Amino acid sequence: MTDFSTEVFQNPYLAGGATEVNAVVTVCASGTTAPTSARGSAAEIIIIDISGSMGADRKLQSAQLATYAAIDCIRDGVSFGIVAGGDRAYQAYPVVSVQSGKRLTVSSAQTRAEAKSAVAALHASGGTKIGAWLEAARTAFLTVPGAICHAILLTDGRNGERGRILDAAIERCEGVFQCECRGVGTDWVVDELRKISTRLLGTVDIVAEPSDLSRDFEEMMTSAMGRRSSNVDLRVWTPHLASVSFVKQVAPEIVDLTDRRSPVDDRSGNYPTGAWGTECRDYHVCISVPAAAVGDEMLAARVSLVVDGTPQRDAKIRAIWTDDKELSTRINREVAHYTGQAELADAIQDGLDARRRGDDHTATSKLGRAVQLAAAARNDNMLGLLAGVVDITDSTTGTVRLKRDVSTLDEMTLDTRSVKTARVPKAN
Repeated sequence: MTDFSTEVFQNPYLAGGATEVNAVVTVCASGTTAPTSARGSAAEIIIIDISGSMGADRKLQSAQLATYAAIDCIRDGVSFGIVAGGDRAYQAYPVVSVQSGKRLTVSSAQTRAEAKSAVAALHASGGTKIGAWLEAARTAFLTVPGAICHAILLTDGRNGERGRILDAAIERCEGVFQCECRGVGTDWVVDELRKISTRLLGTVDIVAEPSDLSRDFEEMMTSAMGRRSSNVDLRVWTPHLASVSFVKQVAPEIVDLTDRRSPVDDRSGNYPTGAWGTECRDYHVCISVPAAAVGDEMLAARVSLVVDGTPQRDAKIRAIWTDDKELSTRINREVAHYTGQAELADAIQDGLDARRRGDDHTATSKLGRAVQLAAAARNDNMLGLLAGVVDITDSTTGTVRLKRDVSTLDEMTLDTRSVKTARVPKAN
């Protein structure tokens, strides 16, 4: 059984007439380590790009080895399958039975060995149509209702379908399964995979060297096997005349959930969070409230976890109007940190976009601001990635110079990981 806890971090004090309340809600799940023996409780699909370009640089061989490693992590009793994707998608394992309609099999020593044999027989040819791959996974997952459905998608190239086809496929997959996306090499498009992973509540990352795929696949599958709670929503209730401005997951990475709201009633809405293992996540909630006079106080919002339709613990966000400037101008540490992290992600992406357009002035300004924010947050990993595209003169002031020779790998790695956040540093 999974136990959830919630904690609110905010400064509830507002100046007279102020109308915006910000809070960070930390949600932690525990008690999920005991394995479940119930068959059908989880379902996994590995989607492997077998387009012609995967035949170069041993990418397909590395993908096969990585898939073997992931298959070995699938525990007994879990439904799973392998989808191969090129100009079309087909189920490499198990072979689809027309009579039974079976599209996934139950993991055991025998079926894992059979799956590896099927993966070993794959060969590279054709193009890249990711929407078709997602549709194949969706069709298979729909045969295991109630399961925690999770997919790993690997590609080395850009999608060959029209954008609206991919968008429609993603929309149909929302709520059916979560998807982790990985791009190998540097010929794929970050925005394409980020769109998939964002809408399907997964992650996206770059794997520069094909030889590194096995470790990454093993880590993703091990994490997926630790998930025991699905259908978890963040429910936000607001009183009369108050409304939600935005809801964003801000750790472990930034995912804007605002437009994913599903109305519950006139005052409440649910925001999907996907499946949970033993972990903590942080959410930035911004509430618009009616202006009030000094001395007034109100419950601005109530945030709760809804697990399988049942509300769990509440966290309350308050608003108190005061004429004490010291109180009203104090910025909560957690809110300030994640506001800066969101600005950091935007600055990186805007800076890289300006650099691609040849707008060096904007690129220098934005990437300099990103350096300054990363330094303030003590985000050494992000500073290291930024150093791949700019020469840092002074991180405190954000003084940088654009590098003239930047590798595609360094640029794509920075872009891909711009949404990954550092947790709030411990207070001294």
